[in-house]
Amino acid sequence: MRGWLIALGLAVSMGPAFAEAPAGPETSGAETSKADIPEAKVFTSDHSFKLRGQTIKYKTVAGETYLRDEQDEPIASIFSVAYVQDGLKDPATRPVTFVFNGGPGSASLWLHMGAFGPKQVVTPSDARGVGAPPYTIRDNQNSLLDVSDLVFIDPVGTGYSRPLGDTKGKEFYGVNEDAESIAEFIRVWLTENGRWNSPKFLAGESYGTTRAAALTEKLQGGWNGIGLNGVILISAILDFQNARFAPGNDSAHIAFFPTEAAIAWFHGKANKARWNNDFEAFVADARNYATDTLAPALIRGSTLTPEQQSAIANDMSDYLGVSAKWIDLANLRVDPTRYRKELLRNEGYTIGRFDGRYKGIDSEGTSDTPENDPSGYGMDTAYVAAINDYLTRELDVDFTRPYKVLTGEPGSQWNWDMNEQGWPAYVNVTPWLGKGMRENPDLKVLLAAGWYDLATPFFGAEMALHKNGVVLDRVQFDYYDAGHMMYLKESDGTKLSNDIRGFIEAGY
Repeated sequence: MRGWLIALGLAVSMGPAFAEAPAGPETSGAETSKADIPEAKVFTSDHSFKLRGQTIKYKTVAGETYLRDEQDEPIASIFSVAYVQDGLKDPATRPVTFVFNGGPGSASLWLHMGAFGPKQVVTPSDARGVGAPPYTIRDNQNSLLDVSDLVFIDPVGTGYSRPLGDTKGKEFYGVNEDAESIAEFIRVWLTENGRWNSPKFLAGESYGTTRAAALTEKLQGGWNGIGLNGVILISAILDFQNARFAPGNDSAHIAFFPTEAAIAWFHGKANKARWNNDFEAFVADARNYATDTLAPALIRGSTLTPEQQSAIANDMSDYLGVSAKWIDLANLRVDPTRYRKELLRNEGYTIGRFDGRYKGIDSEGTSDTPENDPSGYGMDTAYVAAINDYLTRELDVDFTRPYKVLTGEPGSQWNWDMNEQGWPAYVNVTPWLGKGMRENPDLKVLLAAGWYDLATPFFGAEMALHKNGVVLDRVQFDYYDAGHMMYLKESDGTKLSNDIRGFIEAGY
C-alpha cells in the first residue's frame, strides 16, 4: 500500500457555507486524472438543541478529507461529520469520540442517525417494520454530545467517500489498509482541531469493532503513538473463527448457541418452566451448556453413540425450541441461517438475522433458509431517507453522487490477511486489543451486545475477550433486550446511551 502522508481538505468557515468545487461534472470514484480532481468540499453550520435539560451549542463540520500519498497527491476522499461543542477552552477537559459502522462496506449512518448524533430517526420498538415515508426525525435525547465531541467517519467506498485519480479502492479495502487510512484521518483531525491532548475514544459497530481493535494497534503502536482512553465495541466481531460456519470449524456453533437459545426464549419456544421463567439464569446456563456439553460433543463427533447424540439433541431442544429429531439430523450443529427458517416454520414465519425479534414471511415454507432478513428490510428505508434528508436539507450538503449506505464493493475485494507471522487464517484482532490494554494501563473497553443478534453473537465476543491477553478487569460488559442494532428499541437505545455516557465520564 502507498505510504501515507495526509493533508486535511477541510477549510472551516463560520455559518452555513461550503468550499466550492471547480465547475464540471462530479464523478463517483477513481474516474479522473489527478489534474481533474476538484477541491475538497466542506459544509459548516452552527446549531443548538436541548439535551437532558441543558442547551448544547455546537458546530457541525460535514466534508471531505483528502488522503495524500508520499508525493502529496490526493488518492482518496474520506467524508465525515463532526460535532464540536462551542466554547471549548481547554481541550484536555473535552473528550472526542470517533464513530464508525462496519460491513465492511457500510457508512456510519446507523450509529449517526439511530444512536448518538444530535438527530434520530424513530423506528418501532416492537420489531415491526418501519413502512413507508414520511419518517419522524427528532432531536436525539440519547446523543452523547453532552459528554463528548463526535466524529462520524465513512471509510473509503462508503457514504460519499471514494478513491481519487487513478487510485483503486482496493488500496483501502483490507483489515490493515482500512485501519491505516482511518488512523491517518484521526491523526490529521486531531492536528487540525488542536485536540491532541483531549481524551480519545473509539466507537464501532459490527465490523466497526474489528476496525476499532485494529485501530488500537495502528494508533498506539510505535513511537508516534496516540493514546486511547476507551474502545466501545457495539455488537462485536473480533475473532472470525467464532462466526464462520466452515466444515470442521465448531467454534461458531458454540458461539451461536446461546443467542439461538435467547431467540427461542423470546418467541416462547424454549422450555421456560425448566428455568422457572428466569431469563438471566437461562442465558447463563446456555453459556455453560455450550462450553461444557455441546463443545465436547462436537469434538467427539462420530465417536458419540447414537444414544448419546440423541440424548444431547433432546436436551438442546429445550433450549432451542426446535425438534430433537431436527437437531439430531444436523449432528448437533444448528446452523443459524437454517435455524431462522426452522424456529417458526409451523407458524409461517422466518426470523431476523440482525435481530431475531423480527418476523418475516417467505413466498413458501419448505426451503432450508429464509429468502431475506426481516430485521434488515424492516428498518433500512427509514435510515436511508433520514441520512439523505438530514445531510441535504439541514446541513446543506450538495454532492450529486449517491450516499453509499451499504455496498458490496469493499467486502468483495477485502484483504483479510493481517500480515502477522504464524497467525491463523481466520481474522482475529483481539490480540491487538489485548496488547493495547497491556501497554496502556488506562485503556478500557466496553462491550455492548444484544441478546438476539445472529450476526455477531454475544457469546462469540465473550469467547474472544476471555482470552487473547485482554485485561478483563478493565472490560465493561453490557447487554440489551434487542439485537444487532439495540437502539432500534427505544428503551435499550437509552440504556446504551447511559452505559456509554458513564463509560466516557469514567474514562478520563
